[in-house]
Amino acid sequence: MVSTPSFPSISAVEPMTGRFWRWRGHRIHYVQAGSNPSNPPLLLIHGFGASTNHWKKNIAGLQDNFEVWAIDLLGFGKSDKAKANYSGKFWSEQIADFIEQVIGRPAILVGNSIGGYATLCTAAYSPDSVAGLILLNSAGPFSEDRDNSQPKSALKRITNHLRKDIFQQSWVHLLVFANMRRPSAIRKTLGKVYFNQAAITDDLVEEIYRPALDKGAFAAFSAMFSSAPGEPIDHLLKKMSCPLLLLWGAKDPWSRIDSRSPKFRQHYPELQEEFLEAGHCPHDEIPVIVNQHIQDWVIQLQ
Repeated sequence: MVSTPSFPSISAVEPMTGRFWRWRGHRIHYVQAGSNPSNPPLLLIHGFGASTNHWKKNIAGLQDNFEVWAIDLLGFGKSDKAKANYSGKFWSEQIADFIEQVIGRPAILVGNSIGGYATLCTAAYSPDSVAGLILLNSAGPFSEDRDNSQPKSALKRITNHLRKDIFQQSWVHLLVFANMRRPSAIRKTLGKVYFNQAAITDDLVEEIYRPALDKGAFAAFSAMFSSAPGEPIDHLLKKMSCPLLLLWGAKDPWSRIDSRSPKFRQHYPELQEEFLEAGHCPHDEIPVIVNQHIQDWVIQLQ
């Protein structure tokens, strides 16, 4: 008989009431809870397709000891769905401006997936805004990943070029977008990348599905899909000087942790890291454990 993994439980948490901030003519949604001037504020940045709601369990668990903020990146959640030149650097400018204009002092950034890459960019390009960085299964390539991805055969290079041309076409974007925003497709994808299947709730699926119905959602998705790749992680790490904690959901089939963890250590040896029994979104799958790691690490920095 195969035993089912057990996970620390957390009480059901209701979504928090948010506010809006105006950035470059766009409405940006955010939430805030807690107050503790003795610790740096925490700013939580979601992954692709997610939103501030993806952090509600973490906000509930951390707000007693920290001033906690979470923000919807432009194009996601309740923020405007704008047609823009999306990139890690673009979102990092949003994050840095939010820290300066709304939070008012350097923050510890906590980023998951593509949000992790955006926070890496923030720490590299706006170091005065960042007191520390916590990455949970961060997205983004290393230089060697790109070098190794180039096929040696001329025929394969031509084929890859044709594929890229096809995937730049708007009708392809529409097909992909229409499929990705179906609740059944969202649930299926979550089932592949969540190790803790009990964390895949109807509310979670709805939180990801609903923003895809907003005005401008397809235009924003298409712009993201067409965006150029950002600067490699190793280049970003060379520009950083803040403390870095990696929290790996070790059961994640997407993150290639066995190869990525040594690369992070190679390029930023002073980092700390923990390997957790979770998938791509450990903060949502095992929030009690993740919250404790965040709290312990921040206190250790003081």
